[in-house]
Amino acid sequence: MGNQSFATAINCMDGRAQLPVIHWMQKQYGAEYIDMITEAGPTKFLLEGSEEQLASVHAKIRISAENHGSGVVAIVGHYDCAGNPCPKEDKVQQIRSSVDLIHSWDFPVDVIGLYVNDQWEVEVVTE
Repeated sequence: MGNQSFATAINCMDGRAQLPVIHWMQKQYGAEYIDMITEAGPTKFLLEGSEEQLASVHAKIRISAENHGSGVVAIVGHYDCAGNPCPKEDKVQQIRSSVDLIHSWDFPVDVIGLYVNDQWEVEVVTE
């Protein structure tokens, strides 16, 4: 879904991962604004969070999709994450599993997985 005013990213609170994702999504989707849902280690948060924590993320995605018209949600993991320190291979699997989780919520959005590497560049994990 291209040329939306808004897109959404479930990203780490780590500031190093913010701008690369914002810029990539703006370019890739033509979105002027990126709604950021942030947590320390967002994939770990999604996969191991409590029902209340997941309900909070669900509500934020709903607001972004329904009120802002976001057509895409990116699940982001990154290099050197203090909130979820693990090898890239593990992180990529967590991103894929998180994408599956968000898909299961049946929002009318595309859900993609992104990894921000050690050069602070965005790599597509799933589309």
